[in-house]
Amino acid sequence: MSTGRSRGGESSGPAYAERIAQVELPDPVRDLVTEYEAVGGERDRFVWKWIYDLFPAFTLSSVPERHAEKVRTGKTVYTICVTLLDDIAERNGDAGTFDRIRRRVCWPDAESGATGTASDATAADTDPEVVAFAERVWMTFEEIVAGAPREEEFRELFWYDFRQALNAMEYSRLLNERPLMANLNGAKHYDSHNMVLFSYADIDLMYSPGFDRADLGELRELIWDLQRMARIGNWVSTWEREVREGDFTAGIVVYAIQNGLVTREELEAAAAGETAVIERLKAQRIEDLFLAEWEQLSRELGDHDFDATSVDLDAFVDGMRTVMEHHMASKGHK
Repeated sequence: MSTGRSRGGESSGPAYAERIAQVELPDPVRDLVTEYEAVGGERDRFVWKWIYDLFPAFTLSSVPERHAEKVRTGKTVYTICVTLLDDIAERNGDAGTFDRIRRRVCWPDAESGATGTASDATAADTDPEVVAFAERVWMTFEEIVAGAPREEEFRELFWYDFRQALNAMEYSRLLNERPLMANLNGAKHYDSHNMVLFSYADIDLMYSPGFDRADLGELRELIWDLQRMARIGNWVSTWEREVREGDFTAGIVVYAIQNGLVTREELEAAAAGETAVIERLKAQRIEDLFLAEWEQLSRELGDHDFDATSVDLDAFVDGMRTVMEHHMASKGHK
């Protein structure tokens, strides 16, 4: 893995950031991003351009070209909703708003399959403006995937996988409130679902008329490993920013807590602006442990003989290597 280069040979740092800044978002995404910023969303526009630019690298080969842009746009809109929920849970600790969005927007009615329930979006512990925005994001996503060739076939699987992401966000919120429960197994097994790689694949499958259901088990077996790789890439490229924001759920930080390398008080000091704590953790080279795990997974998958005929799983693995290159190139920008 080349950690200093991104796809296409761009250098990391300012040159890479400048290229991403030139990415043009499609109208539905651009409109939602503008509204996201208006309701107080804290993520820089770089994040949405970054993921939109990257999606083609790890979209399943079973998606035909005629559906590629709709899939790319739909997954970007879905990412806005996931990121909004994740930030509410991890960074803001706003359990009320998180729960209202989950109930009103992101949980299908058990009988009808329709989104939304009778939850009170104007409750005292809820930010109604954010809930209303999340609902508009989700309606936009539903409009994009409605009528996909295999939407009905893979919708139930999508909802199952999305619930795992919601559970991961809830776990992260609990971890921030109860740091003594921090452990690496929990971070790896729960938090990896926050990468939503399973539901990204489900969206691809909705738009994959030639995909053979016999390949579904092999695909999902692979996604378990790829999602771990994606989580490592996200951890190593964002943990410093997250600590400064008071989010201590990244695997690097969990490792430090579990091994007595940092205390809760020191992390809170870092969140208040104390830079020495972060510099000390960087000097411990904890990132190298996770990068070594990523390399091992990459080698093992490179040696694996995949038994799938309707989708190119080797290309999917290569796409996740590209994702890692982009994570490293974008470090400090998202």
